[in-house]
Amino acid sequence: MKDWKAYSEALRGRGKELGQLHPEIVKGFVALNNGAAKAAHLDAKMREFISLAVAVTTRCDGCIDAHTRKALAAGATKEEIAEVMGVAIAVNAGAAFTYALHALDRANE
Repeated sequence: MKDWKAYSEALRGRGKELGQLHPEIVKGFVALNNGAAKAAHLDAKMREFISLAVAVTTRCDGCIDAHTRKALAAGATKEEIAEVMGVAIAVNAGAAFTYALHALDRANE
């Protein structure tokens, strides 16, 4: 298993390095995140659940780290996170099922 604390610290350090090398891209990323964080209809926990499901389906370790921590800080339980992961797993399975049909379509040509 990954040492998530060490990973998170290392990732932040590398992010600072990127910020020094290309400050505009980091400013843009921060602005995008800040804009997406403006809550109008969803509470913080729900936003983190969505973010966490997307993080898992896109296989982003940094996002998994950040959004799991934020979900827990927003009051999420391990049981709720497990349920969210079930949704993410089902969506990935659905995507694989759909793309399997593409393979069959190609085989039929």
